[in-house]
Amino acid sequence: MQAYSSEIQLSTGGNSEIHDITEALQRIVNESGIQTGQATAMVVGSTAALSTLEFEPGLVKHDIAAALERIASENGTYEHEKTWNDDNGHSHVRATLIGPSLAMPIVNGCIPFGTWQQAVLIDCDTRGRKRTIVVTVVGK
Repeated sequence: MQAYSSEIQLSTGGNSEIHDITEALQRIVNESGIQTGQATAMVVGSTAALSTLEFEPGLVKHDIAAALERIASENGTYEHEKTWNDDNGHSHVRATLIGPSLAMPIVNGCIPFGTWQQAVLIDCDTRGRKRTIVVTVVGK
């Protein structure tokens, strides 16, 4: 069994901005040389999340942000904001509900995404940040 680790670095704008990381993940799998196994990815930090979706304008620019606003409103009351005197309590809730990581199989050296499926980072914070995604690939 082999193991390989790498990172994806990107700058975001916050406010539910979504970044397609599919190609970067596949590039890391290719670099690993692993043909059969698993890739895991985790975003470092507590106000961003990883998921999969169809990376198309309606979903990316409107629908996800609108759904997140209904679930954890920016204008809601959050104890986190009272504790730290900041403005991103909803960001932590949103990121927690989506989750920080993905586990993806590797089959014949590829992550078997569906035709309309991409891996994405969703930045739930109230401002842009430099984000790091740690990727580990294991297998043979």
